[in-house]
Amino acid sequence: MWIAISALNLAFAVMLGAFGAHGLKAHASPEQLVWWHTATDYFFYHALGLLALGILSKVILTFPIKLPFILIQIGILFFCGSLYIMALGLPRILGAITPIGGAFMIAGWLVLAWNTLKYAK
Repeated sequence: MWIAISALNLAFAVMLGAFGAHGLKAHASPEQLVWWHTATDYFFYHALGLLALGILSKVILTFPIKLPFILIQIGILFFCGSLYIMALGLPRILGAITPIGGAFMIAGWLVLAWNTLKYAK
């Protein structure tokens, strides 16, 4: 399941990246294109991280990945989603959600680090 969710994230990242590079370019301001590009970069980085977690769950069956995976996934939705929405010209007030998404991503990676330290003992 974890790898499937990761693969879906990666597929969406490719689709959204392609849309930004080809479909949005003629209609968006330079600032909006930067937001789109940033969202796509972070989407890819974190989707690859989720894929690594999914693989880890197959290699070490008892390693706890559920909480970090969910936190990072929520972070992707909030962080990248708010940037994508702003890049489409919707209210910039949604930019207030972006740091919340970043905090979820950070929390996910910190929980992973904590779990790794606990598991190593």
